[in-house]
Amino acid sequence: MRYILALDQGTSSSRSIVFDQAGQVVAMAQREFRQIYPQPGWVEHDPLEIWTSQLATVHEVLAKAQLQASDMAAIGITNQRETTVVWNRRTGEPIYNAIVWQDRRAEPTCAALRSQGHEDTVRSKTGLRIDAYFSGTKLQWILDHVTGARALAEQGELAFGTVDSWLIWKLTDGRSHVTDVSNAARTMLLNIHTNTWDAELLGLLNIPAALMPTVLPSSAHFGDTSAALLGTSLPIGGVAGDQQSALFGQACFTPGMAKNTYGTGCFMLMHTGANFQHSQNGLITTSAAQATSTPQYALEGSVFIGGAVVQWLRDGLRAISTSGEVEGLAHSVPDSGGVMFVPAFTGLGAPYWDAEARGAIVGLTRGSTVAHIARAALESIAFQSAALLHSMNRDAVSGGGVAVTELRVDGGACVNDLLMQIQADLLGIPVVRPAVTETTALGAAYLAGLHAGVYSGLDELSQQWRADRTFYPTLPTDQAQERMDRWERAVRQATAR
Repeated sequence: MRYILALDQGTSSSRSIVFDQAGQVVAMAQREFRQIYPQPGWVEHDPLEIWTSQLATVHEVLAKAQLQASDMAAIGITNQRETTVVWNRRTGEPIYNAIVWQDRRAEPTCAALRSQGHEDTVRSKTGLRIDAYFSGTKLQWILDHVTGARALAEQGELAFGTVDSWLIWKLTDGRSHVTDVSNAARTMLLNIHTNTWDAELLGLLNIPAALMPTVLPSSAHFGDTSAALLGTSLPIGGVAGDQQSALFGQACFTPGMAKNTYGTGCFMLMHTGANFQHSQNGLITTSAAQATSTPQYALEGSVFIGGAVVQWLRDGLRAISTSGEVEGLAHSVPDSGGVMFVPAFTGLGAPYWDAEARGAIVGLTRGSTVAHIARAALESIAFQSAALLHSMNRDAVSGGGVAVTELRVDGGACVNDLLMQIQADLLGIPVVRPAVTETTALGAAYLAGLHAGVYSGLDELSQQWRADRTFYPTLPTDQAQERMDRWERAVRQATAR
């Protein structure tokens, strides 16, 4: 039996998982680390804490699995995307905290770029909107605000990376300064047609090219770990940003296959193959994880508030004492009784893109109860995700592609059977929950295993994927459309000025 070690470096914790050759979890270890909030809208991590917590979970998971590092065929890495680290090449020390993907400090820069008319250039080359979410303007902020940083960068003394690059640098004792295409595509600096850093975009943000890591396919030789860390040197063979890694772990390798991750927010990606397609329906285009050097793309949409609406029911409204109670409470009524809940606590993401929208509960009557509100809250996750999928289908069909015929799901909230059934009813297609729900880490393991020769190719991985349960739609199409129409009316109320 050959094993693969997956490092899953997330926003609130670092995890390591050992998978066997069949893609089953052998053991798992997890450690949380500090969230740093210097001022409103700013979110930071200590890069050294990210590293030490990740390394600690590696030692812990090997002990739990009762295996040695030498039993691992390769290491795969998946990570929180867009989070930005800059460090000194000579000392290996960060020059500033990591600026996290959620951080909004660079929004004034983005507003200026938009007002100067750069939106079309950025979108045509990167597939992205100009937004503080992405790494480029975070990197620019560090260079402009850390004393001496820009001069050192221009002298080639500094290195930039997303979290994958930082971990690889530390794992290889500074021998590898690399990233994969799926992470590079989230910087707003990569031309995703050529998979190369774009000189015009670097110039636009005044970023020296010497800072940038080498871009590789997602399944490649990223370097070998220092033997001193684990007692033996291991190849790093797979790297992908968390959402693209989940798409790969769900075996969505061909155009029209899609997955939705139900976490604090929701992230939906649909594979579009070699077809780079601009969305006409509020989505972004991004690089999918690539097993070869041939560019592969996906349409992506993000829901800001998914499972977080259940946390609000618990902590804000105090309607439930634990998150697990929401399914029973929502199940106690046959429907929401006309109540619609738009959880725009931090604005609305795709496909609406309205930062000023605020949460709204509409359709209340004297007969409305907390159970109806709980049901409407649960339904809001499915409504937002359905709006994403409908947008993806419109884009796919208009671009000569194929519509999604089933939705593969993962993330913490996918264990909620009622939510998954509501989702299938709204979409009118099967919703499929996999047997292995650790799809983000599994994607990294698969990419590493491909490079290490553990797997022969994508066909073998497709055959290995197994469903746990399939939720089939039970609602007539006209009724599903009527519900979506009511949802859109509620959104218009939440976004009215």
